[in-house]
Amino acid sequence: MKGQSILISALVFALLIAIFAVINVDSVQVNFLFTEATLPLILVILASTLLGGLTVGLLGMIRQIRLQRTIKVLEKQVAELSREGELSGTGLSRTAVQMEREESAVLPAERVIE
Repeated sequence: MKGQSILISALVFALLIAIFAVINVDSVQVNFLFTEATLPLILVILASTLLGGLTVGLLGMIRQIRLQRTIKVLEKQVAELSREGELSGTGLSRTAVQMEREESAVLPAERVIE
Protein backbone atom coordinates (compact mmCIF):
# COMPACT_ATOMS: atom_id res chain seq x y z
CA MET A 1 0.00 0.00 0.00
CA LYS A 2 2.86 2.37 0.82
CA GLY A 3 4.49 1.66 -2.54
CA GLN A 4 1.32 2.57 -4.39
CA SER A 5 0.99 5.92 -2.63
CA ILE A 6 4.63 6.73 -3.40
CA LEU A 7 4.08 5.84 -7.06
CA ILE A 8 0.95 7.99 -7.27
CA SER A 9 2.76 10.91 -5.60
CA ALA A 10 5.67 10.56 -8.03
CA LEU A 11 3.32 10.54 -11.02
CA VAL A 12 1.48 13.65 -9.78
CA PHE A 13 4.83 15.40 -9.23
CA ALA A 14 5.99 14.41 -12.73
CA LEU A 15 2.75 15.73 -14.22
CA LEU A 16 3.15 19.07 -12.41
CA ILE A 17 6.75 19.39 -13.61
CA ALA A 18 5.70 18.57 -17.18
CA ILE A 19 2.93 21.19 -17.12
CA PHE A 20 5.30 23.77 -15.64
CA ALA A 21 7.91 22.97 -18.29
CA VAL A 22 5.44 23.21 -21.19
CA ILE A 23 4.26 26.62 -19.99
CA ASN A 24 7.87 27.94 -19.94
CA VAL A 25 9.12 27.53 -23.50
CA ASP A 26 11.13 30.77 -23.82
CA SER A 27 14.85 30.60 -24.58
CA VAL A 28 17.22 31.43 -21.75
CA GLN A 29 20.96 31.89 -21.51
CA VAL A 30 22.63 29.23 -19.37
CA ASN A 31 26.10 29.94 -17.98
CA PHE A 32 28.31 26.90 -17.56
CA LEU A 33 31.78 27.12 -16.04
CA PHE A 34 33.65 27.77 -19.29
CA THR A 35 30.94 28.52 -21.81
CA GLU A 36 27.47 29.92 -22.29
CA ALA A 37 24.54 28.48 -24.21
CA THR A 38 21.05 29.58 -25.17
CA LEU A 39 18.55 26.80 -24.51
CA PRO A 40 14.79 26.53 -24.29
CA LEU A 41 13.68 26.81 -20.67
CA ILE A 42 11.67 23.58 -21.02
CA LEU A 43 14.94 21.65 -21.58
CA VAL A 44 16.59 23.32 -18.59
CA ILE A 45 13.64 22.45 -16.33
CA LEU A 46 13.39 18.85 -17.52
CA ALA A 47 17.16 18.27 -17.36
CA SER A 48 17.33 19.73 -13.84
CA THR A 49 14.46 17.54 -12.69
CA LEU A 50 16.04 14.46 -14.25
CA LEU A 51 19.44 15.14 -12.68
CA GLY A 52 17.82 15.77 -9.30
CA GLY A 53 15.87 12.50 -9.52
CA LEU A 54 18.97 10.56 -10.51
CA THR A 55 20.93 12.07 -7.62
CA VAL A 56 18.25 11.17 -5.09
CA GLY A 57 17.97 7.67 -6.55
CA LEU A 58 21.73 7.13 -6.41
CA LEU A 59 21.94 8.31 -2.80
CA GLY A 60 19.03 6.03 -1.90
CA MET A 61 20.76 3.05 -3.50
CA ILE A 62 23.98 3.79 -1.61
CA ARG A 63 22.04 3.94 1.66
CA GLN A 64 20.29 0.66 0.87
CA ILE A 65 23.61 -1.07 0.13
CA ARG A 66 25.07 0.17 3.42
CA LEU A 67 22.02 -1.06 5.33
CA GLN A 68 22.24 -4.48 3.66
CA ARG A 69 25.91 -4.75 4.66
CA THR A 70 25.01 -3.85 8.25
CA ILE A 71 22.29 -6.49 8.25
CA LYS A 72 24.76 -9.14 7.06
CA VAL A 73 27.24 -8.22 9.80
CA LEU A 74 24.53 -8.34 12.46
CA GLU A 75 23.23 -11.68 11.18
CA LYS A 76 26.75 -13.12 11.45
CA GLN A 77 27.00 -11.84 15.02
CA VAL A 78 23.65 -13.43 15.90
CA ALA A 79 24.78 -16.73 14.38
CA GLU A 80 28.04 -16.62 16.36
CA LEU A 81 26.21 -15.86 19.59
CA SER A 82 23.73 -18.66 19.04
CA ARG A 83 26.59 -21.07 18.33
CA GLU A 84 28.26 -20.01 21.58
CA GLY A 85 25.00 -20.67 23.39
CA GLU A 86 24.75 -24.16 21.88
CA LEU A 87 28.36 -24.91 22.84
CA SER A 88 27.76 -24.02 26.47
CA GLY A 89 25.44 -27.01 26.71
CA THR A 90 22.60 -25.14 28.41
CA GLY A 91 21.35 -23.40 25.32
CA LEU A 92 21.91 -20.02 27.00
CA SER A 93 24.28 -17.45 25.66
CA ARG A 94 27.34 -16.44 27.63
CA THR A 95 25.79 -13.14 28.70
CA ALA A 96 22.71 -14.87 30.09
CA VAL A 97 24.91 -17.25 32.12
CA GLN A 98 26.87 -14.28 33.47
CA MET A 99 23.64 -12.55 34.46
CA GLU A 100 22.45 -15.65 36.32
CA ARG A 101 25.75 -15.81 38.22
CA GLU A 102 25.51 -12.15 39.19
CA GLU A 103 21.94 -12.56 40.43
CA SER A 104 22.85 -15.61 42.51
CA ALA A 105 25.71 -13.64 44.10
CA VAL A 106 23.28 -11.01 45.43
CA LEU A 107 22.45 -11.53 49.10
CA PRO A 108 18.80 -12.19 50.03
CA ALA A 109 18.59 -8.94 52.04
CA GLU A 110 19.63 -6.93 48.98
CA ARG A 111 16.93 -8.60 46.90
CA VAL A 112 14.25 -7.42 49.33
CA ILE A 113 15.50 -3.83 49.18
CA GLU A 114 15.31 -3.77 45.38
